[in-house]
Amino acid sequence: MAADSKLMARALERFRADKERREAEHRRQVAEIYRKVPRAEEITRILRSTFGSSVAAAFRSGPDPQPALRALKEQNLSLQRERAELLVANGYAYDALEDKPRCALCGDTGFTDAGPCRCLMAYYAQEQNKELSKLLDLGNQSFDTFDFRWYDERYWPHEGISPRENMEIIYELCANYAHNFSPKSTNLLMTGAPGLGKTFLSACIAREVSNAGFSVVYDTATHIFAQFESGKFGRENPFDEDAHTDINRYLHCDLLIMDDLGTEMATAFVTSTLYQILNQRLVAGRQTILNTNLSLEEMGRRYGAATLSRIEGEYQILTFFGEDIRRQKREQ
Repeated sequence: MAADSKLMARALERFRADKERREAEHRRQVAEIYRKVPRAEEITRILRSTFGSSVAAAFRSGPDPQPALRALKEQNLSLQRERAELLVANGYAYDALEDKPRCALCGDTGFTDAGPCRCLMAYYAQEQNKELSKLLDLGNQSFDTFDFRWYDERYWPHEGISPRENMEIIYELCANYAHNFSPKSTNLLMTGAPGLGKTFLSACIAREVSNAGFSVVYDTATHIFAQFESGKFGRENPFDEDAHTDINRYLHCDLLIMDDLGTEMATAFVTSTLYQILNQRLVAGRQTILNTNLSLEEMGRRYGAATLSRIEGEYQILTFFGEDIRRQKREQ
């Protein structure tokens, strides 16, 4: 999985801050316990100070140190039981003095031999969802809240199916795509008129894939092309963001969702940049979802035969049709 360096830096900062807060809270609790239960502190001091010297003495006691070691073990266990009973009697957990890591896999370091630990990746997913939520309503957009009632159940002869049946098929494809996302997943093109659920389903996919630990970038085509233009020509960036950082994210994230393709100004630079993005991501085996109101024919005219060929050959095409949901809601 490719992690977004900007988001990982934020995740690490929060991860370490939370770890420091937990450690400070543990120190505060230990001080409180020792103040209320002085005998507990005394036992801890005995256990720390006598263990090493007692072991050495056991080995000096004769040819067979085992009886002395067993006695030492029994003594320590007795002290530990006494301390645990004192803690419980005073309203604390029996192991309240132990500074145990929250994560047994990494010991609260955030990393294992295989890379970032899942505990750190949970912070990463939260940061990623914050980033996605700048453009997507992840609070309300989920597969569970998708409403088929807005799609006509009547048969559309020119489509060979009803809008409701078509959306049931698309919904199932998108849900499976999100729940089973992997580096082997296909690319998607969502095409159709405005107000039919393309952005909504994209948000659902973004949420699921992000929560699974993959890096997801969602952005509008207009913003993406503006960042590439700013990065190439050094022009003033109207978005107050680092263009090169964003370009790196667009090209290297596990899943890029480009929304509103076709609403940007049509230029030779845009045509070239779109082909560059799609081609580089295809070659690297990274997945892309494109959302557009354009038909395939219109895309071919706008972006050229080479780009259309890439899309037709490498993307699963999902065609949306029906009545504009936003207009239906306004008219209710």
